[in-house]
Amino acid sequence: MADSQADLQAPGLWRAARALVLRDLRLLWRRRGDALQPALFALLVIVLFALALGSETRLLAQIAPGVLWVAALLSGLLALDTLFRGDADDGSLEQWRLAPVPLAWLVLVRTLTHWATTALPLLVFTPLLAELLHLPHAQLPLLLASLALGTPLLSLLGAVVAALTVGMRRSGVLVALLALPLYVPVLVFGAGSVAAAAQGLPADGALLWLGAGLVASLVLAPLAAAAAIRIALD
Repeated sequence: MADSQADLQAPGLWRAARALVLRDLRLLWRRRGDALQPALFALLVIVLFALALGSETRLLAQIAPGVLWVAALLSGLLALDTLFRGDADDGSLEQWRLAPVPLAWLVLVRTLTHWATTALPLLVFTPLLAELLHLPHAQLPLLLASLALGTPLLSLLGAVVAALTVGMRRSGVLVALLALPLYVPVLVFGAGSVAAAAQGLPADGALLWLGAGLVASLVLAPLAAAAAIRIALD
């Protein structure tokens, strides 16, 4: 009986996810100028570092992992306040609560869409940006692995913070203050894994911590964010 109910619910989950993703992509296309701001901001941060330390190629190569990680963190933080804000303003969050699918599922879909439109473009262009910062080619696979594990984790943690502040107006600074303490360990493990490998130390531990944090956040962050949204709407 339980298996048959799960089989009936699964198509509904995927239909709801597909509808939400298509809606988000249409809205993103209409506001494509705003959508490009996080990626352009990250690019600007990296270019400024490259210009400031252009003659210090050895120093630039040493700090390249940290620069790329900080750029990814700040670009995600820039768009964090708008993660649920538009849905709260137009009443869509109320419809989410009434939908025949779990609210946590819709939160997870929205968060992954947010990651795909803010962090994934930066991840795709990381090899070119790493070349700009003179990152040694041997460190690039590890950097990509750390970003692939860490940036979704940042989005999931940020979703909880955005849900906690969705009922507040002008909460941009508050979102940053609440999110940064959660982001710092991810930044340390992500950039630290590449720095450790550059010094000949094993980097597996940092990647395993990032992977464990990502798995835990995939399960717990949507539930926490959904509970925060319910509290904000009551």
